[in-house]
Amino acid sequence: MSHQPQRLLVTGAAGFIGSNFVHYWLKENPESRVIALDALTYAGNRANLDSVEAHPNFNFVHADILETDRIEQLLREERIDTLVHFAAESHVDRSIHGPDAFLKTNIEGTHSLLKAAKKVWLDDKKIPHRFHHVSTDEVYGTLEPEAPAFTEEHQYQPNSPYAASKAASDHIVRSYHHTYGLNTTISNCSNNYGPYHFPEKLIPLIIVNCLEGKPLPIYGDGKQIRDWLYVEDHCRGIDLILNKGRVGEVYNIGGNNEWANIDIVTLVCELMDQHHPEGAPHKSLITHVTDRLGHDRRYAIDATKISKELGYKPEETFETGIRKTVQWYIDHESWWCRVMGGSYRSLLKQNYNN
Repeated sequence: MSHQPQRLLVTGAAGFIGSNFVHYWLKENPESRVIALDALTYAGNRANLDSVEAHPNFNFVHADILETDRIEQLLREERIDTLVHFAAESHVDRSIHGPDAFLKTNIEGTHSLLKAAKKVWLDDKKIPHRFHHVSTDEVYGTLEPEAPAFTEEHQYQPNSPYAASKAASDHIVRSYHHTYGLNTTISNCSNNYGPYHFPEKLIPLIIVNCLEGKPLPIYGDGKQIRDWLYVEDHCRGIDLILNKGRVGEVYNIGGNNEWANIDIVTLVCELMDQHHPEGAPHKSLITHVTDRLGHDRRYAIDATKISKELGYKPEETFETGIRKTVQWYIDHESWWCRVMGGSYRSLLKQNYNN
């Protein structure tokens, strides 16, 4: 069932992936209408959308996805035909220390959006629509070193409060399709990296700490393996799902690019030695800290389904993508300096100061 998105509501639009999606979508589809909604919590930064503020088809709305009535109003007033749901609490460390916010935002918030969409798109009047839910590979649990990568058929086995909250939201989205007939799709992606990434996550944290000459904290032995995906390639995959994905289906979006954390850090240090030589050798800043509770050892995405059905293929190699990312943080010091306030410093102390 093909779909042609014309008027989009993007939740979590001032966050990392959400803002990149808004940039990508308006570049590729300048005639589309995009309503960017964000509650502007710690990881939501209005400045992430500065470059599209003047676009005639863009509008920002400061609201929470738990405000069901407000969402209904927006769907009606803006005649939204496509909802792309990025909004989520997304950092595993934060979920370990404070899971309540994750259950509220990721589960109750997703349900709030589904209720509003059902009311406007199905109950009041049958309207062509698509509700796309952006999820994570962490819902599948962890993989042994030689195990095959996660497919869409893999059993859900979440191991952190964050992953469990995303797994629950996936199931709720699925239920609204099978029970009520809401036109939904779900994507589970591997680790993203690129511009506007809040520096609590590995790659931006390492880059920023290199620039500031601070220790580079590595959990445990650093041999946890992740599949890394450049954020614009993720946006490209969602674009394909919105336009050509089968209703009710789940699609894994991956980078075919597995790296151990310690190898990622070493590579970033080598790039920083080239781009920021006054701090070289940055590898000397590596510091091993106590491992995260319940730390999954390996994630890997099998993206065969989206590749075969929709023609998806990442355009960035890791070598090109990581160089672009390092250069972006060097060129945008004012951005990352603004977002690293008191709560951010407290987070780092809570997780890495041991």
